[in-house]
Amino acid sequence: MEVGRQLLNMIKKFICTVLFCLLTQVSFAAGNDSSSDSSSSSGSDSNNYANPQKAAQNFVKRGKKLESKGKNEKALKLYDKAYKKLLEANKLDSRNPDILNYLGFTLRKAGKYAQAEKYYLQGLEIKPDHNGINEYLGELYVKTQRIDLAKERLAVLKDCNCEEYKELEEVINNN
Repeated sequence: MEVGRQLLNMIKKFICTVLFCLLTQVSFAAGNDSSSDSSSSSGSDSNNYANPQKAAQNFVKRGKKLESKGKNEKALKLYDKAYKKLLEANKLDSRNPDILNYLGFTLRKAGKYAQAEKYYLQGLEIKPDHNGINEYLGELYVKTQRIDLAKERLAVLKDCNCEEYKELEEVINNN
């Protein structure tokens, strides 16, 4: 009788331990998004292997960080990796304006303005008021000396009360 109780208690402890490990694993995996620092290359890419959009977002985030430090060549390599992941993501969800925005962003950073513009415009067909697309398309227009079109993008963002408006306005004014 006593052995049976001990065995039952051991089984209960084992089940609780296994459940704890499983729940902990799931919660850490779910928290590995923009709120965590993905600048280290160990683990962050492999955790997002099954989700090409998240993997691409991590590459872009790391690329922006490198770019802000003046490490443009390294940033371009990450943007290229992001672009390849985004093509995968786009095959899975071709009507996602965020994916189209990131595709445009990575191409714009690589200097492929005509291709970037196509993705931005596709995204705006789906969601005309997408703040990120309007800002980045406006920046592309400034870069390609089409200031009037950039100002049109700014006008779309005028009432959004968002960072994208301020950033595009600054790019236009500093041109």
